[in-house]
Amino acid sequence: MDTIATKTSSDLQFTQIAWVVKDIKAAEKIFRETMGINNFSKAEIIRLKEFEGTHYGEPSDAESLVTIAYTGETFIELIQPLSGCSIFQDYLDKNPGGGVQHIAYSIPVAKLDKIISEMADKGFQVITSVNHPIARIVFFDTSKDTGVFTEIMGITEEGEKAVQMMKSGNM
Repeated sequence: MDTIATKTSSDLQFTQIAWVVKDIKAAEKIFRETMGINNFSKAEIIRLKEFEGTHYGEPSDAESLVTIAYTGETFIELIQPLSGCSIFQDYLDKNPGGGVQHIAYSIPVAKLDKIISEMADKGFQVITSVNHPIARIVFFDTSKDTGVFTEIMGITEEGEKAVQMMKSGNM
C-alpha cells in the first residue's frame, strides 16, 4: 500500500505523532509514568490568530494548550483544545476520550508549496494552516484513508535550530 510519503515528494521526513487530549497534565503523566518520557516542555497556549491560523480557509481564533517532547527521533505532541473552532476541538467533539489525531512529516519550507500542490492533486486540500516562525504548517484531512490527519511542517532556518534544541532537551 502506498503511503502519503511515497505519493508525494521523497524529501518528506516522518517527524511527529500528536494526541489530542481533554486533560494535558493527565496525558503527560501517563507518558511519563508508563513510557518514561520525562522531557515534555512547559505547556504553552498557542493562539492561532497570532500565526495567521486558518480553519477550513477562514481565519481562526482557536486556542490550544500544547506540550512537546522528543523520544529518539520522534516528536511527541499533546494538544488540549481550549477555545474556538479548530481541527483539534473537532476531533475531541467526535472522540471525547481523545487519541492520536495526526502524524506529521517535515520538509524544508522552500519545498512546502510543492507538497501542498501534490497533496491537492491527490484530492487532499489544506484544512488548517499556521505561519509560525519555526515552520509553515498545513494539515490535510487524510482520516478517511489513514484514520488520522496529516500535518506537513515546512521547517524554517529558525525552526532547524529549534528542533536541535528540542532534541537536546534544551526547550
